[in-house]
Amino acid sequence: MEGPPPRRRRWLLPSLLGLAVVMSAALAVFWGDLVSTALDPKVPFQTYDPPTPPDYARSSSWYLRPHPASVLEADVFFVAPTTYDGGRNWNARLTARKANRQFEEVMAPNYVGPFVTVGRVFAPRYRQASLYSLTTLREDAREARQFAYGDVRDSFRWYIDQDNGGRPFILVGVEQGGTLALRLLAEEVARDPELKARMVAAYLIDTVAPAEAPPVAPCVEREQARCMAAWASVYADEFDAAKRLLDRALVWNVRGELVNLSPRPALCFNPILGAVTDQPAPARMHLGAANATGLEWGARPAFMARKVSARCQGGVLRVSRPASSALKPTGGWADRRKVPGFNLFYADLEADAKRRLAVWRRS
Repeated sequence: MEGPPPRRRRWLLPSLLGLAVVMSAALAVFWGDLVSTALDPKVPFQTYDPPTPPDYARSSSWYLRPHPASVLEADVFFVAPTTYDGGRNWNARLTARKANRQFEEVMAPNYVGPFVTVGRVFAPRYRQASLYSLTTLREDAREARQFAYGDVRDSFRWYIDQDNGGRPFILVGVEQGGTLALRLLAEEVARDPELKARMVAAYLIDTVAPAEAPPVAPCVEREQARCMAAWASVYADEFDAAKRLLDRALVWNVRGELVNLSPRPALCFNPILGAVTDQPAPARMHLGAANATGLEWGARPAFMARKVSARCQGGVLRVSRPASSALKPTGGWADRRKVPGFNLFYADLEADAKRRLAVWRRS
């Protein structure tokens, strides 16, 4: 059997190569949509059967609880960021192995780490809303996030009743955990004068919070306690990133529903300056970033100081892009939509929390 004529063979290879290039480009453009569709539970939340609830009397319902011999005088209540991608469930099972492993190897070292020398850490497991629910504005997705709040509220009440013992505490939430901690701050802390007096500070990291009528006073200076520090950041060289972030941001209303932030302004705390301000923070003031991913729990990471500058503009923290390869996002589509496996303000947050605890003691 004869092959194609020589002239046709000459054009066949370039044509196939061109087709491959076009297909690769199309796949790159639509890859996110394909992955997102695969993570859709494809069942209405109203008819969804959620996973088994946690029992906070059991140690298995906590990522972290302190050693009984801890001598630290304060506590840290930490609400974890998203680690569950999605798929069959709107909300994660407490036993989801990949999600739990990501907390232990990535989130805890980088985001709990700055606070372990400040207070005893309590970090509850909760049936977090999936990453998919954070990529869509569907009503189902909002309900999944509202559902997750119930676990966080119950764990905080258990901690206050059983473990706190009247101690000062710091509230920390990251990304999804920051949004849930913001509602916790408004409904559980701000309404209770005794709890509000014992709160050293609230750090809502990678979290959009309304600047109007915050539940407690914003942290406007370093020498201040009983205040909240909230910010969401983008790289300064990403032209439209800040607008996209605020356009899609959801915040709580007084009925406990998630609604669009826009057109209200967002609160922006600059962790380098330790204040809600639009003043620039040059890199020479930056105390240190860290990539603690994979480090043994409790190991202190090496700090990379003077790596980034930051400034609040339009309610968003615009951060210079660090040159270090250790401070660049890695992983697949899902990993790049979670908080990164490094903390640009690790040393800054550690110093800020210690300072506010000292201020709280004096007051």
